[in-house]
Amino acid sequence: MSIVLAIAPHPDDETLGCGDTLLRHRADGDDIHWLIATDMTEDTGFAADKIEAREKEISAVAEAYGFASVTRLGFPATRLDTLAKGDLIAAVGKAVETIQPETIYAPFPGDVHSDHRVTFEAVAACTKQFRYPSVRRIIACEIPSETDFGIDLEEKPFRPNLFVDVSGFVDETIRIMETYDGEMGDFPFPRSEQAIRALANLRGSQAGCDAAEAFMVLKEIR
Repeated sequence: MSIVLAIAPHPDDETLGCGDTLLRHRADGDDIHWLIATDMTEDTGFAADKIEAREKEISAVAEAYGFASVTRLGFPATRLDTLAKGDLIAAVGKAVETIQPETIYAPFPGDVHSDHRVTFEAVAACTKQFRYPSVRRIIACEIPSETDFGIDLEEKPFRPNLFVDVSGFVDETIRIMETYDGEMGDFPFPRSEQAIRALANLRGSQAGCDAAEAFMVLKEIR
């Protein structure tokens, strides 16, 4: 059994970025955990009913995946780049020390959303082998509407070097994604069912299987 930690800047990033692979980990008997960096708050413009609905969605998604733990850091959504970076690093580091994951899935540093980039930087700071010896693999996810919309010419593009065969898991992942009210849309919206299936099929064609998720392995210790 392996211990796996999916780090999501926002709820739904875990499903868009590595949902199929998390389900495969679970099917393989691995212990899967979920860390959510941000929360909706009224102070940052979210209505109370939307916050209440999101809490229910998080509970339903956690149950659907069968996460062994859910860690909520509670930082304000869309505001991570305004906070002291050390606070986020300390919070992520504490979770890594507690969970002791061998594999960490994290957002790609070139994602267009600032919360994704800041979250990645915090994760990177929490993977030093002499401080966090449990961590053997750091893997960056491809998150539709964030990774594919990055236009920073100074940032290296997402070039996958790991493909996970997730044939048979895509339907369940889409059902989980539909739990998030308002996050899915009609094609050609990138978070539509058709676009999600198309990406899985494209990555599958590159890997020689029906469906795949693509990642960048940033570090691996064997």
